[in-house]
Amino acid sequence: MSEFKVGDKVTGIYKTGKYAGEITDIRPEHYLVRVLAVLKHPMQGDLHNPKDIEVGIFHERRALAFREQANIPKKMVKPYESEIPDYQTSLKTAIVHFKEALQNDDSQWAAQSLKNIETLEKDYFK
Repeated sequence: MSEFKVGDKVTGIYKTGKYAGEITDIRPEHYLVRVLAVLKHPMQGDLHNPKDIEVGIFHERRALAFREQANIPKKMVKPYESEIPDYQTSLKTAIVHFKEALQNDDSQWAAQSLKNIETLEKDYFK
């Protein structure tokens, strides 16, 4: 596992989303990462029952906000060598990729996820 220092540009997986950002603090088991771009939008629904529609609450999962900080386990953090894209542009791109995948899936989970994403889009880009 690479050791990073404060200020390093990294990618990190938080829950089911993937982000690019910078390390702002180092903790025993985690890096505190300031989000600067969304590389993969989080999955929708219950994290403990992925792709299952038959759960008590089908959660709407937002992407982490620009400059929001998240404690990401050290094993989920990797170096980021490219230029970090603009947050809004990266969020739009991540949503487009997620929607394309959902539209190619005929499951109930995909249909409900698509509804969630369309609601989130209205809020993200108002």
